[in-house]
Parts: sequence; structure tokens; C-alpha cells
Amino acid sequence: MDSGTVSGIVTVVFVVVFIGIVWWAYSRGNKDRFEDAGKLPFEEDDAPAQQGDKK
Repeated sequence: MDSGTVSGIVTVVFVVVFIGIVWWAYSRGNKDRFEDAGKLPFEEDDAPAQQGDKK
């Protein structure tokens, strides 16, 4: 095998992996989980942080 063939195989593998990741990210089963994770920065803490509790 020459370097052109190896390069082509590696390119095809990376394209397949990329398509798999995109399919996983946009699948309906993950929508709720990703939406919940996206709202995390905007949620308020239940208890205020205590300053001065450092040991």
C-alpha cells in the first residue's frame, strides 16, 4: 500500500466517525438530555455559597 491509499482509507474512516457523531448528537433520544444540560448554567443554586468555610 502506498501513502495515497492509506490517506484515502484514513479519510473515509474519519468521515464515517464524523457522520456517526453528528447522528448521535441529533438523535431524538438525546434531545431532552442535551436541553437539560443546556439550561444548567441558568439554574440557581438551592443554597448560597458560604464564604470563609475554607480550611
